[in-house]
Amino acid sequence: MTQLEVELNELKTEVSNMWSLVMSQLTKTRDAIVYFDKDLAREVVLREKRVNAYELKLDRDCENIFALYCPVAIDLRFLLAALKINNNLERIGDIADGIARYVIDAPTPFDKTLLEATQLLDMFENSMIVTNDAKVAFETEDTHLARTIFEKDDILDKLNRKANHTIADCIKQDLAVTEEAMYVLSIIRKLERVGDQCTNIAEEIIFYIEAKVLKHFQAK
Repeated sequence: MTQLEVELNELKTEVSNMWSLVMSQLTKTRDAIVYFDKDLAREVVLREKRVNAYELKLDRDCENIFALYCPVAIDLRFLLAALKINNNLERIGDIADGIARYVIDAPTPFDKTLLEATQLLDMFENSMIVTNDAKVAFETEDTHLARTIFEKDDILDKLNRKANHTIADCIKQDLAVTEEAMYVLSIIRKLERVGDQCTNIAEEIIFYIEAKVLKHFQAK
C-alpha cells in the first residue's frame, strides 16, 4: 500500500467519524424534543463546537494530501468529494444545533397531539435513516444505495409540504397553539434540509466512484 493510499484510508475513517458525530447530534436532538430535555439540548449546542473543529481538521487533511501527493483520477475525485461531503455534514450538524436551540427556548413541552399531527417524529426518523444510508454508501462505495437516497429525500419533501397544511389547520382550530406550531414547523423545515444535504452527499459518492456528475440532474 502506498503512502497516498494510507492517507486516503485514514481520511475516509475520519469522515466516517465526523458522520457518526453528526448522527449522534441528530439523535440527541430528537430525544431532547421527545422528553423535553433542555440539558440534552444544551449538550447538543456545546458539541456543535466539536463538529466545527472536525470540519476544519478534515479540510486541512484534504489540503495536505493535495499538496503532498497531487492525486489524479479516482483519488482526486475522492478528495474533492470528501471536501464537499465534509461541508454537507457540518451543515447537518448546524441543523441539529438549530433545532436544539428551539427546545432550549420553548417555554413548555411540545404538545404530543401536534407532534403526531405533523408527523414530526417521522421526519426525524426518515432524516436519520437517509443520513445513515448515505454513510453506509460512502463507506462501502455502494452507488446503488446512494441512488436510493434521492427517493428517500422525496419522502421528506412530502412530509414537509403536508406539515404546512396541518400547521395551518391546527392554528385555525386553536390560536393558542400558534407559537408552538411555528416552532414545530421550523423544525420540520430544518429536517427537510437534512434530506437535501444527503442528496448532495449521494451525488458526490456517485461522482467519485463512477466519475458521473449528477449535479442539477437526478434520475427518478
